[in-house]
Amino acid sequence: MKKKIVVALGHRALGVTLPQQKAAVKSSAKKLADLVAEGYQLILTHSNSPQVGMIHTAMNEFAKMHPDYTYAPMSVCSAMSQGYIGYDLQNALRAELLNRGICKTVSTILTQVLVDPYDEAFYKPVKVIGRYLTAEEAEAEEKKGNYVIEEPGKGFRRIVSSPNPKDIIEIDAIRALVDAGQIVIACGGGGIPVLQQGNELKGASAVIEKDLISGKLAEMLDADMLMILTNEDQVCIKYRSDNPQPLFHVTADEIKTHIANDEFGENAMLPKMVASVGFVTKKPGRTAIITSIDAAKDALNGKTGTIITA
Repeated sequence: MKKKIVVALGHRALGVTLPQQKAAVKSSAKKLADLVAEGYQLILTHSNSPQVGMIHTAMNEFAKMHPDYTYAPMSVCSAMSQGYIGYDLQNALRAELLNRGICKTVSTILTQVLVDPYDEAFYKPVKVIGRYLTAEEAEAEEKKGNYVIEEPGKGFRRIVSSPNPKDIIEIDAIRALVDAGQIVIACGGGGIPVLQQGNELKGASAVIEKDLISGKLAEMLDADMLMILTNEDQVCIKYRSDNPQPLFHVTADEIKTHIANDEFGENAMLPKMVASVGFVTKKPGRTAIITSIDAAKDALNGKTGTIITA
């Protein structure tokens, strides 16, 4: 059987503007096709930070100019970003595979992720979203029940919560496509955060960490590997010093010690380490890899990357 691998794509693999994204996914598709050619079964997740911010700003600016239209909630913006990124990514990967004589269906699943309404994160929003606001606009946001933060000398920004993912609503559909041998793009941007209300799902004003939902997806699909792609070939400890130390082959216990020693701080690397440890410790034989997209193939062959095992 082919090894099943969940690959989480970061900003570098996607670009920012529409033309940048088109070029970036074409380049990324070549690296991902290398993994398919190596015999791995791919399930892809991706970030959406610049894209969802662009959509949020565009939709709300449009509503401001046209009073007959309503403002777009975060859940709707997240759904739009999944479709927009998935469209470019699935087409780029499909074309690259066909160029290599590999015929595989690539599908994007709009994915909802259940969150707990009592998650502490809802009381401590941290994720910045949208453009800078004036003091008057910030006051209007607060009156609507939203949170804002002031950046001295720049203005105000809206901030949203980042709750932990509890369940993936479309997991059965994702699993069916994976079992059929297809390449699936799911949980884009962390998934669309939703709250359960009876038989209905209500969008939450939040953003889920892409790395945490990637680990959750890998666990629920019983994947063999979780690969999180970032800007660096390897994770470093002592990154604040003049002598950062790269991590190569490490155990989950070693990573836990580094986390306890605040080696990863509160920066973007911490969720990657937490997701990796959670994945590899749930079942023997699993591996998590953190590396850059350019080094992905070499990392799978044990030549570089930060490789985490139980």
